[in-house]
Amino acid sequence: MSTAAPAIELLPHPAGGRTFTMTTKVRLGDVDGNGRLRLDGTARFLQDAATDDASDAGLDRRFGWLVRRTKVVTARPASLGEVVEVTTWCTGIGRAWAERRSQIVGDRGALVDAVALWVQVDVATGRPARVAEDFSAAYAEAAAGRSVSARLSIDPPTSSDRSPLWSPRRTDIDPFGHVNNAATWSFVEEYVDLGERRGTAELEYLAPIRHGEAHGVLIRRDEFVTAALVAESGGVVAAARWSPAS
Repeated sequence: MSTAAPAIELLPHPAGGRTFTMTTKVRLGDVDGNGRLRLDGTARFLQDAATDDASDAGLDRRFGWLVRRTKVVTARPASLGEVVEVTTWCTGIGRAWAERRSQIVGDRGALVDAVALWVQVDVATGRPARVAEDFSAAYAEAAAGRSVSARLSIDPPTSSDRSPLWSPRRTDIDPFGHVNNAATWSFVEEYVDLGERRGTAELEYLAPIRHGEAHGVLIRRDEFVTAALVAESGGVVAAARWSPAS
């Protein structure tokens, strides 16, 4: 059984096992001023597809899933009004987490690939829980014996050429009491120039992001643009990396 770092490889559709597809449309609230699908809109599509897949598979409602890391590779961004299919499947299972691959394909040519590491949590306690038997039964064939770790890969900046503040809104809070994964992408949208949106965006969560805290933003520009959210206590709670397509 091979072991690989999570949310890095864009593995192909599985030879067998479960896949799930939902169809949706890019709406006004999903796009930027140029009518192109934003990263937070993309994350909502991925989140909705994962949730609908889990519901369709009949997974145990005692457990929920929180995103630890996401990588989004946009070859061609979706546009306002475009009908898209979001297909998702499992590419690896760990002790209390699993790796999920997704692909967004639009009827106007949009193509977005993503891979994310999701951690299973006990809904009652909010703490990580060992991957349940019903999950393994549903997704093990597609994962094909691939094991994944929960390691992160972004080196957050420790200094910055500017230090703005970013504050989550009350409407960004999810039932687990911290900022929803899709809402966190808004700080990337605010402080990183995404150009025409063709490229690779990554976001990792190091700690829960709480409402009521003003977070500092550190930015490093070298081969990539790397940004970090820093809580008032001084700890990095999220790190992001952007590399435009060549």
